[in-house]
Amino acid sequence: MADSLQNHMSQRDAERELGKRLRRARRRAKSRSVFVTVLLLFALLVLLYLDLAFGHEIYSSADIASVIDRMLHDETVPGLSFAIGELRMPRVIIGALCGVAFGMAGASFQHMLRNLMASPDIIGITAGANTAAVFGIVILGLSGVGLSAFALLGGLATAALIIWLSWEHTPNIGKLILMGIGLAAALNALTSWILIRADQWDMQAAQRWLTGSLSDASWQQVGPLAVIVIVTGLLLTLLNRHIDMLRLGPSMATGLGVRVAPTQIAVLLLAVILLSAATATSGPIAFVSFLAGPIAAWLAGPNKPAIGRAGLVGASLVLASDIVAQHLPGAHVPVGVVTSLIGGPILVILMIRMARNKEV
Repeated sequence: MADSLQNHMSQRDAERELGKRLRRARRRAKSRSVFVTVLLLFALLVLLYLDLAFGHEIYSSADIASVIDRMLHDETVPGLSFAIGELRMPRVIIGALCGVAFGMAGASFQHMLRNLMASPDIIGITAGANTAAVFGIVILGLSGVGLSAFALLGGLATAALIIWLSWEHTPNIGKLILMGIGLAAALNALTSWILIRADQWDMQAAQRWLTGSLSDASWQQVGPLAVIVIVTGLLLTLLNRHIDMLRLGPSMATGLGVRVAPTQIAVLLLAVILLSAATATSGPIAFVSFLAGPIAAWLAGPNKPAIGRAGLVGASLVLASDIVAQHLPGAHVPVGVVTSLIGGPILVILMIRMARNKEV
């Protein structure tokens, strides 16, 4: 009797100790999550300021504050209002919004496909937006907001076609990837054929767009893009827990109370809208959607949902690359060139770290 009571007490002590360890682990994970989020927000604010301040001319924080204050009162500061308010500020805001969109869309696809190194570009949505944009530039002579709207429709139409081709009562993820790869190859071939038939001026404009550039950013684009990113990003954040459960597989997610098919459809639609809107506005800025999710997951810790933080990482990547692009020796280059240059080494580093930690 005494031995049984002692064993029972030992078991209770072990359970209490385990409970304490779990609570400490949760507190550490929550503290790390909050710290990483605050750090990313601070980094983003610093990059926003640096991208506004630095260029051919360097402006002080007082100059920037003065321009913003005058803009709020519908007034102008001679010289500064044009340089900061009309040239730099739309580019910086659109760069941050596109980075958020690329990052959140990429992380959503990677969680849903259960592969942290999977790129959302493989399912062909970017290729659809690219083909539509090149067709609009070369054949229809579009530019500005009209070109962005046409590219957005191209991305959405491509996504709808891929989902329809892979539909089997629910989206078949394996089939969706294969259909996307095949359709992307066909669309890229069509894009190349259109470019071959283009004149030199249109070809230069199309190539600049395909590289990913913020040079044509304007206030007209800010409003629609901001609405799409804010609304769609909030909806994805609300689905964050269910998205994280999808990483465990359909059977496990169903057992945990997730309605797998509706969640997959919702994630697909929201991520497609984000990715298409960002691509339509700035062109396909390379590596941002591919790298933002793994970097955010590495910062937040293994097996942590990082959709929102991936958006902050994406915005920081775009703004940092834009600052570098403006100060490369020789001439200004599109931001997509810089993200391509830095994306490869970062990808190699992440793959090495994840292989060591057995996260992939």
